[in-house]
Amino acid sequence: MKTPPRLLGFALGLLAFAACAHAAQDLARKKILFFTKSSGYEHDAIKLQMRDGRPGYAFGVLKELGEKNNIEFTFSKDGSLFSPEYLAQFDAFMFYTTGDLTLAKNSETLGDGNPPMTADGKAALFKAIEGGKGFVGVHSAADTFHSPGNKNDNTPERYVSDGAKVDAYIRMMGGEFIKHDAQQPARQIVADKKFPGMAEVPEDFGPAEEWYSLKNFAPDMHVLLVQDTSKMKGASYERAPYPSTWARTQGKGRVFYTSMGHREDVWKNPVFQAVLLNGINWSTHRIEADVKPNLEAVAPQANALPKFPQPSAPRAPAPAPAATK
Repeated sequence: MKTPPRLLGFALGLLAFAACAHAAQDLARKKILFFTKSSGYEHDAIKLQMRDGRPGYAFGVLKELGEKNNIEFTFSKDGSLFSPEYLAQFDAFMFYTTGDLTLAKNSETLGDGNPPMTADGKAALFKAIEGGKGFVGVHSAADTFHSPGNKNDNTPERYVSDGAKVDAYIRMMGGEFIKHDAQQPARQIVADKKFPGMAEVPEDFGPAEEWYSLKNFAPDMHVLLVQDTSKMKGASYERAPYPSTWARTQGKGRVFYTSMGHREDVWKNPVFQAVLLNGINWSTHRIEADVKPNLEAVAPQANALPKFPQPSAPRAPAPAPAATK
């Protein structure tokens, strides 16, 4: 009796999944520091306790991914630990952070108050990456260490790319947050289907998310996903398509970033998890990929930024009601 094609495809899929799971178990164990200090706004994804009493949803997803893929995650919000000796134990550093991490808080109302890193600790991070460690930035990692004179406030400076003012952290990661508007679905265009995991990203992939408008792109980045702005709503997205996920090298180190990761349903989305896991695997030298620069080829107008929104003209006062007799 012939096996129906649909059942045959399902069986082959199960065999492929089992083979991948077995291969993951055979991969060398990797240790990753998931660093989530917030000197600015603290996202629900990485809170120790959300308003409903649960821990941030990123922790559970990473714990499960780690168990399935032989990755040991260390969760920390303590920047004071950053030193050459402390960082040496990890294969990569995964940041979901905000603000100037050398400050406990950026303001009285923003920041988790956890110990900041020192200037020496920041330098030790860069040296570790240059020496071959991996770096993975998720979502608000681009809203971290803003360039001098370009703080996280709604000023015209935020809407300008100025390479001379780019902070060393932004230069290393490859891009900087400008602003975001209302959460909405937005298609992600796959720029390189040969990079591990990208071939599995559907053509219509574009979940509802808090999509970042970004700037100060590293010219040597290898773009993986491009933000399709053609149907997006909001002044932050009135611009040509620009990178939203990419990879690049920093010395001997490998750097990966994705702007996704705000919403809980995104963290639970298998496509996002595949994109993130393959970025982790590449950054830790588990897998190889060609990451030659392609910014000019796939997003040639990425550096044409949205205009600074002008304040609305004040409304004329309403006429006084007519006097009654």
